[in-house]
Order: sequence, then C-alpha cells, then structure tokens
Amino acid sequence: MKLQTNIPIQKIPKNPIDYASKIFLLGSCFSENIGAKLSYYKFQSHQNPFGILFHPIAIENLITRAINNKKYTEKELIFNNERWHCLDAHSSLSSPNKQELLADLNSGLSTTKEQLAAATHIIITLGTAWVYKHLETGATVANCHKIPQKKFSKELLSVTAVSESLARSIALIKSVNKNTAVTLTVSPVRHLKDGFLENTRSKAHLIAGIHTAVHPIKNIHYFPSYEIVMDELRDYRFYEEDMVHPNKTAVHYIWEKFVTACFSEESQVTMQAVETIQKGIAHRPFNEESEQHERFLMSLEEKKGNLLKKLPFLKF
Repeated sequence: MKLQTNIPIQKIPKNPIDYASKIFLLGSCFSENIGAKLSYYKFQSHQNPFGILFHPIAIENLITRAINNKKYTEKELIFNNERWHCLDAHSSLSSPNKQELLADLNSGLSTTKEQLAAATHIIITLGTAWVYKHLETGATVANCHKIPQKKFSKELLSVTAVSESLARSIALIKSVNKNTAVTLTVSPVRHLKDGFLENTRSKAHLIAGIHTAVHPIKNIHYFPSYEIVMDELRDYRFYEEDMVHPNKTAVHYIWEKFVTACFSEESQVTMQAVETIQKGIAHRPFNEESEQHERFLMSLEEKKGNLLKKLPFLKF
C-alpha cells in the first residue's frame, strides 16, 4: 500500500555541487535553511548579505545595485522606532547607528558582487509575489520595517512581472558569470498574513513566472521545495507551532531531496565524514579527564587531519 505522493526529483544533468563548488544563496526562508545545512557540512557557501528577501523585485534590486557598484548614501535611509532602516534590506541590518547601517549595506553590496562573479552555483528562492510600494518614492521595497501602512500601497506581481524580473536578474548574473548554475525554487512557507486565497495566488504566480525562466541547457533549473512540502509532507506534524513554517524534520527532508538532486556522489561521501566530526565536536562527555575521552579526542583530531589533507579550506 502506498501512503504518500512522491514528487519526481530530477538530478542536475551537469556540474553537480561538490566541495570545490562556491555556492551563493539569495531570497526567502529556503535560502536560510539550506544555507545553514551547507554551513554545517562545511561547503563553501554564502547567503543573503541583505538578510531575507521575499520577492523577485527585492532580489533584482540587490543584484542590479551590486553589479553596477551603486553605493548607498544617507539620503536613502529612514529613521523609525529609534532605528535606521533601508527599504531595500531586511530589518536584521537595521541599526540605531546610521553610519553602521550604511557601512553594512555597502559591505553587503561588495560581498554580493564578489559572490555573483565567483559562484559556481547560485540558488534563488522566492517567497511571495505580494509587494509594497513606498508612496513617497514609488520604489518597491524589500521590507516595510513596521513603518505605518498608510505610507505604502500593496499589489500582487503578475506572472509576467515575476518572469521579467527573474529574466533581468539572471541576465545580470550571466553578464559577470556566464558559466554559473542557477537553481530557482519557491519557499514552502505560507504567507497567511496576506490571506489564505491571497497566498495561493501569490505562490501560483511565482511558480508560473519561474518556469518561464527555467532552461536546463543554459544551466537554469527548478527545485520543487514548495511541492515537496505541499504534496509529500501533507501533515501539520511537519510544521512549527505557528502551523506556517516547516519544522526541523521537514527542513531535513527537503535537504535530503536537494542533496539527491544537486550534489555529486563523491561529495555525499565526504558529507558523511564531516557529519561524523561535527557530531564528535558536539559530544559532551561525562568525564572530560577520563582516558576514554582522551582517546575519543585523539581519534577526532585524526579524522579532522585526514579530511583537511583533502580539503584544506575546511574549518571546524
């Protein structure tokens, strides 16, 4: 008896991720969750210099600004609730110090440009097609930073708008790094504050827009993280208490599917060795001065040494 619907997962036909890969992640929560897994397994990865970005226009703005070296100035910052904010960045960058925020923003632009040019694999995750426009400037913002709602208008990006924004972003990326592989995905986190029907419309627009950009021959792929959660993990036991965010079990399940689709077999063997070391580092002994623990530490150092001989850039 089959008790689950399984999403067919296609392997990337060329240039799978391995430990020589340089991976750059941009976008919504999938980027954060997968980025954390990549970090745990010691891959060469960077993620979201501007914090979580939820929609394609925000990602496009960051890529455009970074590649064109357009630095931020004080005039572009907003003061609200005793903190300085940038409407192009997540609130995690906001600061009570204007100069500190400005330095972080421009450092983030430099990092983004470096990563876009160097990455062998770029992963872009879209979370929503709902966007907010700042009425004073007319700009589509990445984050409203709890600024009064009356200062913004809200609209749903059309499928065409999503598609065209992605096309511009990918064209810019390819202009500085033509050989990089781009993986597109939709965050499985439901934006229920927009409304149930509104969230469904939003995800549909994202999925339809993304599939106009997918082109395996040009190394532009789609990974079905949204579909995996909606169709394979159709149970609230796979969610956090808010019933919106996938829990650790769901994240790990998606991660395993992602590894199957996008990683080389050799890298998966190395991941097992890295995980053994990571678990060893996390181990807390009953008696730190025992001979048994001393032997355990010696064995752990030996495992580190053997791995570092092959991959000297690893840091534990």
